[in-house]
Amino acid sequence: MLTNIMYVTLYVTDQERALRFYTDQLGLEKRIDHPGPDGRFLTVGVPGSPLDIILWPHTAASGQPAELRPGTTPGPVFLESDDLRADFKVLRDRGVTFDQPEPEDYGYGVRIEAVDPDGNRISLRQRAAWQSRGDG
Repeated sequence: MLTNIMYVTLYVTDQERALRFYTDQLGLEKRIDHPGPDGRFLTVGVPGSPLDIILWPHTAASGQPAELRPGTTPGPVFLESDDLRADFKVLRDRGVTFDQPEPEDYGYGVRIEAVDPDGNRISLRQRAAWQSRGDG
């Protein structure tokens, strides 16, 4: 049986720049950094979470895989916060670029989107109180 989601891949044009963004700015931890025959295998993850995000080199990255039609963008990676408004202030001070001036309330909690240096969208979310209680 399937037991876990191991990896999610983000295509990046510069692994070092992406690593700095995800660790120094977003606060994720570097997990795996291994040179291999197919290229450098580099992952980051949220401390305490089993899921790794692969930062895979791809010259046409820019958040837009080449096979996508013009005007479409891939879905974002969703990262969860237990206090998004406080985290937003810390991340903004670290130089993270957001799509709005402040997080917004919506039906499922609080949200805001950031963009990495390659144009990959990072959606930051805080669950609504009713979701935390399991009422949903």
